[in-house]
Amino acid sequence: MMEEKKINVGGQAVIEGVLIRGPKAYAIAVRKGKNIVTKHGIASKEKNKALKLPLVRGAVNLGEMLVIGIKALMWSAEQASPEEEKPGKNELALTLLLSLGLVVIFFIALPYFLTNLIGLTEEHKPVLFNIVDGIIRIAIFLVYLFIISFMSDVKKLFEYHGAEHKAIHCYEKGRKLDVENVKKFTTLHPRCGTSFLLIVFIVSILVFSLLPSFIIWQLPNFAFYNFWTRKMLLFAARILLLPVVAGISYEILKYSDKKQGNIMFRIISMPGLALQKITTKEPSYRQIEVAIASLKKLIEVEGKKTIKN
Repeated sequence: MMEEKKINVGGQAVIEGVLIRGPKAYAIAVRKGKNIVTKHGIASKEKNKALKLPLVRGAVNLGEMLVIGIKALMWSAEQASPEEEKPGKNELALTLLLSLGLVVIFFIALPYFLTNLIGLTEEHKPVLFNIVDGIIRIAIFLVYLFIISFMSDVKKLFEYHGAEHKAIHCYEKGRKLDVENVKKFTTLHPRCGTSFLLIVFIVSILVFSLLPSFIIWQLPNFAFYNFWTRKMLLFAARILLLPVVAGISYEILKYSDKKQGNIMFRIISMPGLALQKITTKEPSYRQIEVAIASLKKLIEVEGKKTIKN
């Protein structure tokens, strides 16, 4: 029988495995040959009450999940690679840094540049500018997902993503965590990171339209504060406002997940669920075993009074 008192869980796919996070801890399970290896750690230390406030907690949780996700990816890469091919820490750090740089270039800089290129200006039409910028950003994201979905390694990652969702569904429904039960559930989940990213893109249109455009363009001209200075400030504002966008998006995602019985919130969830048909695939028996191992390890660790790495 499953425990009556359930914890809130979420996760992500990693290389040949699954990461599951709970309120206090996280667990990673990775397929290593015929065996499954696991690791756990502290997900979050006791926070100041201010960091738990709505809008603030979303940015805090996103930051924590990014740190944990990077650690999990690095560890899973070490476990999944043959001994002679294991990447070094410097190599992994460089890859992650390059990946973050490409995210900024393709999903922030490129849409902004293309929107300026077609003749729209934030000074005169900030809302239209940011709507077009947002549409271009979403289009780039969809094309990117579609292209990488044909790569064999990414397909496998998406299968583990599907296994993670199925295992979480099974746990949330109170069913016994075994392969036969888990495989019956859908690979789609309203609280998925894919849905979160889509909400981020949509919310960013509103935030970027209302905050920086109307403030920066209203400031009077003075030495060194000209058209190009304003452009540079607006671009910098997009990066600085990401925690605000993340905070709002987190609240929308969290609330829509709780209100799936409400037709309005089901409609809000639909685009994200549709997108998950690309980012999740039906997992194999062995992949489901890994997701179950990760979730069971988390439940075990969360039940302890003291959690150690």
